[in-house]
Amino acid sequence: MPYQPPYTITSKILSLVAQISEAVAGVNLVEIQNSPMLRRQNRIKTITGTLAIEGNTLNLDQVSAIIEGKPVRGSQKEIAEVRGAIKAYEALAQYQAHSMDDLLGAHQKMTEEILPDAGRFRINNVGVHKGGKVIHVAPQADRVKALMKELLCWLKQTDDHPLIRSCVFHYEFEFIHPFSDGNGRMGRLWQTLILGQWRELFYSLPIENTIKNNQKAYYSALVSADDNADSTVFIEFMLRIILASIETSDPVTDPVTDPVGKLLSVMGDGYLSSAQIMAKVGLSHKPTFRKNYLLPALKQGVISMSYPDIPNSPKQKYKKKLNT
Repeated sequence: MPYQPPYTITSKILSLVAQISEAVAGVNLVEIQNSPMLRRQNRIKTITGTLAIEGNTLNLDQVSAIIEGKPVRGSQKEIAEVRGAIKAYEALAQYQAHSMDDLLGAHQKMTEEILPDAGRFRINNVGVHKGGKVIHVAPQADRVKALMKELLCWLKQTDDHPLIRSCVFHYEFEFIHPFSDGNGRMGRLWQTLILGQWRELFYSLPIENTIKNNQKAYYSALVSADDNADSTVFIEFMLRIILASIETSDPVTDPVTDPVGKLLSVMGDGYLSSAQIMAKVGLSHKPTFRKNYLLPALKQGVISMSYPDIPNSPKQKYKKKLNT
């Protein structure tokens, strides 16, 4: 009988999937693809974040220098970890998420400078330690290949939404812990791959950096899923992380030095909706518009709302104040 990971699709999960889908639809991928600088910045955040979770101390500037081929002062192991992550992420879009060979190949790129068994499953039994305590005992080494084959077959055949299947795979991968090292960064890498094959936007979002900023909660969600023998809590956590990554990232370069001034320049005497103002300003990314244009204008008191007592009204519109 085909393997079915244990989890429940809750109303919270469905709500988060809907919110993420709506947020993704509001991002203009062409603008991201036409911004090499932004893609590079997000790649630096991704690599720095995923390695920092595993204890790598190199910062954004140092990772940026390594990408540029410049010498960096630091631990040779940490520098090698960065070089491996760079190679793995550069090749990411070429992989198939359900391919065992691609998974092993990605691990080899990720760890070939630091592990003698790079690209091969572990042959020893392992446990995950945190703060001197064992927080997870992985399945026995002789079961790893079969467990990974079952998981990859499930990934290929499941009809669940890619957002859900990416989270399930991430948890199940960490539970199996198939490699002697590099499991955390590989689990996060492969979730990004699954998401990227659904929507290319995810290749350019630093989700790993958002996880790093919520590292304690990340480990807590993994432990809770272990305790429950069910990944539902981890799915809910990771979907919140994905949504936060979309909402806090700014995938559009916005060179305007006076966003509020530009907003006022396109507004006439009547009320306009957010969508109408965004079109006039020339933006398609709602979080950027709210953060840089709308909220500062409201804070400065230079525009007024049609429904001031209901700030989040779906019918809300805005008008330039007469004395502005």
